[in-house]
Amino acid sequence: MNEERTVAVCGAGLAGLVAARRLAAAGADVTVYEERETVGGRVHSRERDGFTLDRGFQVLFTAYPAVRRELDLEALDLRAFTPGAVIAREGERSVLSDPLRDPLSLAESLFNREVTTSDKLRTLALRQDLGSKPLDSFFSGPDTTIREYLHDWGFSEKFAENFVAPFYGGITLDRSLSTSKRVFEYTFRMLSDGRTTIPADGMGAIADQLVARAEAAGVDVHTDSVVYEVTPERNGATLDVDGGTVEADAVVVATDPRTAAELTGVDAIPTRARPSTTQYYRLPEGTDLGTKQRILLNAESAAPNAVVPLSAVAPEYAPDDAELLNATFLGEDALSMDDAELLVRTRDALASWYPERQFGALEPLATDRIEFAQFDQPPGIHDSLPDVDDPEGPVYLAGDYTEWSSIQGALQSGAIAARTVAESF
Repeated sequence: MNEERTVAVCGAGLAGLVAARRLAAAGADVTVYEERETVGGRVHSRERDGFTLDRGFQVLFTAYPAVRRELDLEALDLRAFTPGAVIAREGERSVLSDPLRDPLSLAESLFNREVTTSDKLRTLALRQDLGSKPLDSFFSGPDTTIREYLHDWGFSEKFAENFVAPFYGGITLDRSLSTSKRVFEYTFRMLSDGRTTIPADGMGAIADQLVARAEAAGVDVHTDSVVYEVTPERNGATLDVDGGTVEADAVVVATDPRTAAELTGVDAIPTRARPSTTQYYRLPEGTDLGTKQRILLNAESAAPNAVVPLSAVAPEYAPDDAELLNATFLGEDALSMDDAELLVRTRDALASWYPERQFGALEPLATDRIEFAQFDQPPGIHDSLPDVDDPEGPVYLAGDYTEWSSIQGALQSGAIAARTVAESF
């Protein structure tokens, strides 16, 4: 930029913070307007009674290229899950893992009866095939559902239902496996190439790091500031914000998809949602579920889809005298379940998986009902997502809805938006 330009960023989620920092570093005068009291959007944590509770169950894949580029992973003090999962059903639990990343699980995985021997061999072949593809090729070309993709590869129905449905139900919030196979391929590659982690201080530490970096670059962040309207002008744009009108040379709309569609009028922004409901629980200190830092997958039901021993992975998430679990429920029905019903569902599931144990001490701490946790990603959706410069005038988009629904998509979109704005000056 030859002269300082003013940029207003609507939204302090991951995409907005990345866009703001990059534009400030390029010489722009950047102000961020965030309607909430906190930054981070969907990536947020809070403290309650000594527990760290994320906004719904989320993890960070360290192999995401944008994660490696935009974040200081060492400073996040990451805690890693053990690869694979424990498949649970009434009276039975079994480990299925990647022996290449978790060689100690080789014997358990070999004798796992939830999937066939052919499935295990095909998984290794799939790993090799996807590992040889350029990362920029995954979201192009023919598309189909995850279920059809698995069928085409020759995987059994047992593999699809007993492992992939609950495991990818947690990633895509779609246990039916009707999501685009592109998401499956990309995340499978990321799982193979890196670690699945959570920061010691909670997922909100990601947003805290991004906002600190943005402010260090000169970005001015205003929370509790609602943007009601964005109007493109001949030589800039005007924002109707709490407290008055703001003029800027360019505006980056980095809000949630539905708000972005309202502010910009871009019809291509996806607004069909995938919901999730997560309930957090306290258990007495020393309650070890024996998963060795793995997720428990429910092979029989989406209520709950999975149970996660969070403090076994990150002891910092719980006080010294307690353990922290969460359970995630999928679908619209779970949004309407009250806290008591969610507790009963989780307690009954654990009791059936661990018939030798009692779970009367399972105590609910909080429940997150997230109506728009992801945008729906059926086959072909990524071909019709908006470009960052689709809005009229000097107004730009930044959000995972310009890439794909993920932390990778959000961070990457913010970088692309910043580059596009900078090139327009």
